[in-house]
Amino acid sequence: MAAEPQPKALTRKPLLLNKVEGSQDVVNMAAIVPKEDGVISVSEDRTVRVWLKRDSGQYWPSIYHAMPSPCSCMSFNPETRRLSIGLDNGTISEFILSEDYNKMTLVKSYQAHQSRVIMILFVLEMEWVLSTGQDKHFTWHCSESGQRLGGYRTSAGACGLQFDVETRHVFVGDHSGQVTILKLEQESCSLVTTFKGHTGGVTALCWDPIQRVLFSGSSDHSIIMWDIGGRKGTAIELQGHNDKVQSLSYAHHTRQLISCGADGGIVVWNMDVERQETPEWLDSDSCQKCDQPFFWNFKQMWDSKKIGLRQHHCRKCGKAVCGKCSSKRSSIPLMGFEFEVRVCDSCHESITDEERAPTATFHDSKHNIVHVHFDATRGWLLTSGTDKVIKVGARNVLQLLYFISIPSPMWLQDVIPAFFHPETSHLEFGLGLGLGLGLGMGLGFLPNKDQGGLGL
Repeated sequence: MAAEPQPKALTRKPLLLNKVEGSQDVVNMAAIVPKEDGVISVSEDRTVRVWLKRDSGQYWPSIYHAMPSPCSCMSFNPETRRLSIGLDNGTISEFILSEDYNKMTLVKSYQAHQSRVIMILFVLEMEWVLSTGQDKHFTWHCSESGQRLGGYRTSAGACGLQFDVETRHVFVGDHSGQVTILKLEQESCSLVTTFKGHTGGVTALCWDPIQRVLFSGSSDHSIIMWDIGGRKGTAIELQGHNDKVQSLSYAHHTRQLISCGADGGIVVWNMDVERQETPEWLDSDSCQKCDQPFFWNFKQMWDSKKIGLRQHHCRKCGKAVCGKCSSKRSSIPLMGFEFEVRVCDSCHESITDEERAPTATFHDSKHNIVHVHFDATRGWLLTSGTDKVIKVGARNVLQLLYFISIPSPMWLQDVIPAFFHPETSHLEFGLGLGLGLGLGMGLGFLPNKDQGGLGL
């Protein structure tokens, strides 16, 4: 059962000074261009757009390309500048971007699914394009020929997709809450195992190939860290969102997980701590503290002439307890409970102040996030949302965030009216100003690592 959320007092809010008109519909996915001041985005309005920062300091659209169907997802490889785009009609189109990011050339298009492409991954080492679709199929194609190499039918539509290059294992998370692990060969695949820990559908996956752990986000508001490499079946639960988890990203060099929710919340988890598994909830017909019967235990109620009580569970020890014996609340960050949750009275007394120290920081993006992308080379974090807004944040030494106003180029509105619409949302770029230290580039609204932030 999900933890009972409590409001977080110290939630940081980035300051937005201005916005620029952008997509005319939901921005389903976007990515920061490494080593360039630019962003690539795909939208439900059928457009692919590349925005670059010019000498004037303004961000201008260098590419505006209309696709035959709404763009549902994308995968960009900066080494080859290959852009793979999944469409609502099941097609995957692959493009090569020019070195100056002012032109995109179509390489090939092929029908990968019978319906909307949900997720897509380009694997350079294998020259494979992996994808999942609403047709409940996972498929992989040769990126050079476009030939279908194989497929696997999942139990439900899959929103999570990750791949481990070293072992050729693919992780697929679907709407039933199940995660499937497949072993891929050149033209075949075999089922390794399946596991399930969420009460809702899996909405996002993130793989750490170094620590060999898999993170799964769900519509049940929770995140689970699966220790794949440890081979002990360890699963650590993280509770920090008040709405479904939409997207996950991981900063490998600082071992921090970034999770984004539908409520606009961004949580940065410090995974460089020794976390504990949440206990299994125990079954009992009476309170395991005071022995009062629960309301379904008619025999004990009759024998003791007592009214049956409602059953609760202590989140720390897992014992079945009554409300009187679990009247206290406490956060248990090392168990993943950043919000205060129900604990029995004895566990509440045993939890020290050190054990209550938070291991995550909370931030308000002020928009419904669909996708998050983290650029580790500069410490930039990008979010895109259903409100048609893309936000890019940059950190400075004072942890203050300033968003530069990017004025709408009036002449471009006349030349390309499709770019601008009075009801569309905006594109925002963040710039951190480090006093005395020049220009600070990083994530402005996230604090240093010792405070649970990215520390870049």
